[in-house]
Amino acid sequence: MVIKQIAEIYELLDDPCASGESIRRYFQNIDPEADVTVTTVTGSKGSTDEVRLLIPGTEGKSAKGSCPTIEILGRLGGIGARPDLLGMVSDGDGALTALTVGAKLLSMKVKGDRLKGDVYVATHICPNSPTSPHKPVPFMGSPISMNQCNESEVIKEADAILSIDTTKGNRVINHRGFAISNTVKEGYILPVSSDLLSIMEITTGMDPYVFPLSTQDITPYGNGLSHLNSILQPAWSTDAPVVGVAITTQTAVPGCATNASHVEDIAEAAAFALQTAIDFTKGSCQFYDKAEFADLVKRYGTMKQLQGYGALPPADAED
Repeated sequence: MVIKQIAEIYELLDDPCASGESIRRYFQNIDPEADVTVTTVTGSKGSTDEVRLLIPGTEGKSAKGSCPTIEILGRLGGIGARPDLLGMVSDGDGALTALTVGAKLLSMKVKGDRLKGDVYVATHICPNSPTSPHKPVPFMGSPISMNQCNESEVIKEADAILSIDTTKGNRVINHRGFAISNTVKEGYILPVSSDLLSIMEITTGMDPYVFPLSTQDITPYGNGLSHLNSILQPAWSTDAPVVGVAITTQTAVPGCATNASHVEDIAEAAAFALQTAIDFTKGSCQFYDKAEFADLVKRYGTMKQLQGYGALPPADAED
């Protein structure tokens, strides 16, 4: 159960003075030895606090062990759209979910329940992000570029990444709760992980939901093509497999909507991410079939060109 952590972190984020420092203090109140860093990053539309937390495993890379590392990444434009809108916006659910997982893992560590491999949690905190027009609902913008986000948030040590993002402003996944994506690796959209589907079934007690991906969705912002949202943007900055965890609704809800966060959905997504971290770091969960991927590349070649801008230069502005 992560309801306690959700409530505590929500109160910290639902604040015009929300900052990375308030999150750092919260984590260190749970565990005085918490390895958390906060970096302020400035872009063309303002600044945001990038937060990075490491929960070291007993046999992880940080302990010179060999167990795999996973990253839980909270993807968003911002947690607020002040001064135009007051309160935490729906777009902040990705940050809230990732930070909740981090708080729960720290609590487990303090009590003695330590994972085998390392877990990183990364997201950014901005209570006054810009918005931009978009159909069917307005997009939340970000004070920094996607290149800056990926540079700060995509952990090079990660052997797999769960990218958690509010994905409510669309007409292709109409379900209250959350859904996962296919695994994306090095420009390929691979089959949905059966291990992750099993974890989703167990943690929710319901049938799993999968949202559709197009090739455009896994290419970089700024190429002039349409994207579902930023949920798979980490995939072009890493060779590690990336799976999107989309927090969803039955109707199209703007990312800039306030009072539109649903604790049950966030709790389910956090429980899924938490269990995935437990299983992946001990080697009992795979994001993709390594042998099949090697055969795929051998037969059809690399698709890494989709991790860049291709034959044309980047567009003037990002999506």
